[in-house]
Amino acid sequence: MSTQTRRSLMLATAAGLAFAATSAAAEPVNLGVSIPAATHSFMGGINYWANQAKKDLEAKHKDLKITIRTAANAIEQANQLQDLSTVTKINALVVFPFESAALTRPVANVKAKGAYVTVVDRGLTDTSAQDAYVAGDNTAFGKIPAEYIAKTLGGKGNVVALRGIPTTLDNERMDAFNAVLKGHPDIKLLDAKYANWNRDDAYKVTQDFLTRFKDIDAFWAADDDMAFGAIRAIDQAGRKDIKVIFGGAGAKDMVKIILDGKDPRIQANVSYSPKFIYESIKLTAEARLKGEKLPATTIIPSVLIDKSNAKEFYHPDSPF
Repeated sequence: MSTQTRRSLMLATAAGLAFAATSAAAEPVNLGVSIPAATHSFMGGINYWANQAKKDLEAKHKDLKITIRTAANAIEQANQLQDLSTVTKINALVVFPFESAALTRPVANVKAKGAYVTVVDRGLTDTSAQDAYVAGDNTAFGKIPAEYIAKTLGGKGNVVALRGIPTTLDNERMDAFNAVLKGHPDIKLLDAKYANWNRDDAYKVTQDFLTRFKDIDAFWAADDDMAFGAIRAIDQAGRKDIKVIFGGAGAKDMVKIILDGKDPRIQANVSYSPKFIYESIKLTAEARLKGEKLPATTIIPSVLIDKSNAKEFYHPDSPF
């Protein structure tokens, strides 16, 4: 074989490989997005940013189709996942599980049919059911409030906590909160109960706390919706013993209270923006359009919000 012939074959092979790579990269992506319904303001933000991602990304990428499904409970979400897989025939999925344990098998079934799976925020109980995980820093979400409360109370006092729903992220937050309190033996956690990230449920749980405990120094609510429910119950009861109310996720109304400085009980918060669903959809869609994978885990930092930086986290036009 002549040198010229070998060179021609090499060029043809290279061109063929380049064509194959281009073809693989250009394979259409049929992306399903499965999220909880907008039952409270944080989920309203999740829904808003998911739909914004669909609008922006489909306009940018002609080979991308995004189908969004919202569920009011875990059973409905499981059924929707099956529909996305078998009827819509998605080849990629971004899922914000309603609950961790209940959704692990349904998500695993989608992955088993060949879809690339990115799990967002509420992790699964079996990580083999996913390809990638994107979330805020739930350890910091629990650690930062505990450190703030311990410092504000001078290392001594009574605390109650409002948890979300049974999920891996809620466990991470509570574990981190408790880990800080272990270093402050004079701070007593009187009780921690689930309030489902819901204002009305938090209102009821707080009423129970206020009835049972006559001396409470601080409330920690692992979500601003629950914090607002707690505030309503506390104010209605006329309780003056509570020195600190610390929510979470940087809801615009809570950040505004910090900016205005009108409530001495509310001086700080911790960031956890619902916009991470937009980033999760964008990262997944654009990686799959290139035939690439995401890192196994992507964590978006959570930081303390106080008067010094609250302006950076105040978004008056946001639904959350």
